[in-house]
Amino acid sequence: MTGRNVESVDWLWWFDAPEYGFARQVLQRGVAALYFVAFLSTMNQFPALLGERGLLPVPGFLAAFPRFRRPTLFRWRYSDGLLRGVCTAGLVVSALLVAGLPQLGPPWVPLLAFLALWLLYMSIVNVGQTFYGFGWEMLLLEAGFTVGFLGSNQTDPPRTILVLVVWLVFRLEFGAGMIKIRGGREWRDLTALYYHHETQPMPGPLSRQAHLLPKPLHRIEVVGNHIAQLVVPFLLFAPQPVASVAAGVVVLTQLWLVATGNFAWLNWMAIVLAFAAVSDPVAHAVIPAIPADWNAATGARTETPLWWLAITLAASILLLVLSYWPLRNLFSRRQLMNASFNRWQLVNAYGAFGTVTKQRIEIVVEGTLDEDPHDGSDWREYGFKGKPGDVRRLPRQWAPYHLRLDWLMWFLPLRTVHEEWFYAFLGKLLAADRQVLRLLRKDPFDGAAPRWVRVRSFHYRFASRKEFRETGNRWVRTLLSEPIPATSLRRPKGRQR
Repeated sequence: MTGRNVESVDWLWWFDAPEYGFARQVLQRGVAALYFVAFLSTMNQFPALLGERGLLPVPGFLAAFPRFRRPTLFRWRYSDGLLRGVCTAGLVVSALLVAGLPQLGPPWVPLLAFLALWLLYMSIVNVGQTFYGFGWEMLLLEAGFTVGFLGSNQTDPPRTILVLVVWLVFRLEFGAGMIKIRGGREWRDLTALYYHHETQPMPGPLSRQAHLLPKPLHRIEVVGNHIAQLVVPFLLFAPQPVASVAAGVVVLTQLWLVATGNFAWLNWMAIVLAFAAVSDPVAHAVIPAIPADWNAATGARTETPLWWLAITLAASILLLVLSYWPLRNLFSRRQLMNASFNRWQLVNAYGAFGTVTKQRIEIVVEGTLDEDPHDGSDWREYGFKGKPGDVRRLPRQWAPYHLRLDWLMWFLPLRTVHEEWFYAFLGKLLAADRQVLRLLRKDPFDGAAPRWVRVRSFHYRFASRKEFRETGNRWVRTLLSEPIPATSLRRPKGRQR
């Protein structure tokens, strides 16, 4: 109880958690770092995707909904300059939190900083349409709101908030596990990993090696996944050191997902949040450089003002009340995946990959400068940064950075290529729009406008070790169809539905 005024605050033993000082540092700085990545991703991509001249312009979206009720700073006015201002503010605030500067002041200072990040990013998500329709957006919002109430170095971490962060991890992991058990048969017969590494939205540099592991190991992977998501989350609420061991299992399984794929900040957020269950003594036992008593080692004060107690308990009660709907959803036969039950996107339902795609279908966009296009024309393929294209190219590791265009390209063959944003994308390629071309890895025309573009679909599979030795190709692809034939600005073929 170092640094504590025993007579005045000893009765707060149930509220203060002095043994979780290191956990608070990881939670606040880690979540802030992921906010930094999210704002950076938005700064670089939002204008081309959703800006004034984007694929799905925000001004037109807001005009179509005059009674738009979702909280956003852009409700009354949007401009690309204002968007950049919001992102710049988010980058500055998140960088300060990563550096730990607001945490040096009174507890309300980091709270206001995290609430600012929450409101700024929610303003973006709520007008982001399909490009921001991912579960990790609401996860980032909920995490930012919650960890703000962990306070500063002038107080002990509030135990109620730590428990609510563990509850968030539980919903994230157990929700994903239940979605899988209720989903495709491949999760129940243990064959899901026969396909996942190959067909996931954006493979990483080790995905092919993971896919080529023997099938018995893939079955063990699935069993391990079920244990990690359906059993281990309950142990996060157990006494120490069991809770810390459970958190370690979460961290290790998420690191395997980081190594074998690109899921933006989803896995990194799970890793950061899992530290809510790691106490200082256990962290010290694993890594001796971490003090066994963080507050004592860093000279942090541990007095908890009554006003801060009142604010934190009010937030805890709010989040506890909002937990009713996601708790009911977890055990519902019609479990929702990545759903929010309130307009502020707090205490949400999470889950992913209830079914696993068995084949990888890739949409390939090509252009030509020929006046009269035909199969013998000089068709050149556009290259994407993360989406598979060139069969010889080693996939890159992008996570936690989020390539939004590449992710939506994965969904096209699962839904339909005849999406509004995709036709807008083709139009931008025909116009050689510089903003859109900057989202790509390779413009085969070096800034010139093609006369025609076409869309073809291919079946992709990872090359075997023998095929790779013989050809140097990491992928083997087979042409399937041409869902959008040659189209130009002068002679558009029109949408095919």
